[in-house]
Amino acid sequence: MGFIIKPLVTEKMTKITDKSSVERTYKVKGEERTKKAEVKVGFIVKPEANKVEIKKEVEGLYNVTVLAVNTVKYAGKRSSRYTKSGLVKGQKNAYKKAIVTLKEGRGYYCIRAREVSRLR
Repeated sequence: MGFIIKPLVTEKMTKITDKSSVERTYKVKGEERTKKAEVKVGFIVKPEANKVEIKKEVEGLYNVTVLAVNTVKYAGKRSSRYTKSGLVKGQKNAYKKAIVTLKEGRGYYCIRAREVSRLR
């Protein structure tokens, strides 16, 4: 356990969450179809974590049902500093983002409330 580092709270992730948590109706060849609302929440996780481990940890921590987990690797920020020996360049740790799709319900609000109370 311990693969989740922190929840991903950015404008982009908020837009994804808002867009996915509304039921949508659209037409396909004259037939109306409805796409169910699915809440998506983002987390920053350790790079060695896989989808199954992320799913188990989210379900265990927040008591929600996870439908799907999408992951993407990204590099950390590049850093450089000047020292006596000259310019030293390096790269901070690389992490992984996990977008977790929850079963409809109050899962998103449970996660947000728990994270806000943990930060206080």
